Amino acid sequence: MASDQALLPDGEARDTAEEITVQTGQNLRRIRTRRGYSLDRLAKIAGVSRAMLGQIETGKSSPTLSILSKIALALGIPCAALIAERGETSIITVPRARSKILASSEGRFRTRALFPFEGERKVEFYELRIAPHHTESADAHQHGTVENLVVAQGTVEIIAGKQAPHILGEGDAIIFDADVPHIYRNMTGTEAILYLVTTYLEDVRV
Repeated sequence: MASDQALLPDGEARDTAEEITVQTGQNLRRIRTRRGYSLDRLAKIAGVSRAMLGQIETGKSSPTLSILSKIALALGIPCAALIAERGETSIITVPRARSKILASSEGRFRTRALFPFEGERKVEFYELRIAPHHTESADAHQHGTVENLVVAQGTVEIIAGKQAPHILGEGDAIIFDADVPHIYRNMTGTEAILYLVTTYLEDVRV
C-alpha cells in the first residue's frame, strides 16, 4: 500500500488510505458475521489478536499485507475481497417460469422458492401449495430454525412438536420453532396457499 500511496499527492494519498482502512473494516465485519465467527473465534483461526481485529473493523488500524492474508485465509476468501469497494445494491428477479419448485407426496405438497439459491443465507422465502385435504409431515430442521407462515388462501392446521394444533384462516399468521417435527394440513376442499419465511439460527462460534 505504501508504494501506491507514493504515486499520489500527500493529501490525496492520506484520504485514499483512510478510505481503504474504513472499507476494509466494513468488509471484514460483514464477512465475519456472515460466516458466523465471533472476534475470538476468528482471532484463533487467523492467528491475529482479537484487539487487532477489533481495531481493523472499527477503522482504527490499517492491516499489513501479512495480516490481511492471514485473515483472508481464515475466512476462505481472496485478500481483494477485504479491500474491495461494494458495488451498488443488487436487484435480483425470480421469474415464475424459472422458479425452483420442490414437490412431495406425489405433488400434493409443493414449495416454490421465492429467492435465488446462490450464496449462503440465514433466511429463506417460499410459497407453499397444499392439495385439498392433504396432510404433510415435515422432519425437524436444524436447531434454532424458526418458521413464520401466513395463509393466503384456504384454512390450514399447523402442529409443531407436542404443541396443540393451530387452525389458521386466510390472512392469519403463525410463528413457531421448526426444530421439531411439524405438520401442515389443508382442511378445505380447495388448494391452500401459504407463504413461508424460514429463519436459521445465527451460529456464532466462540
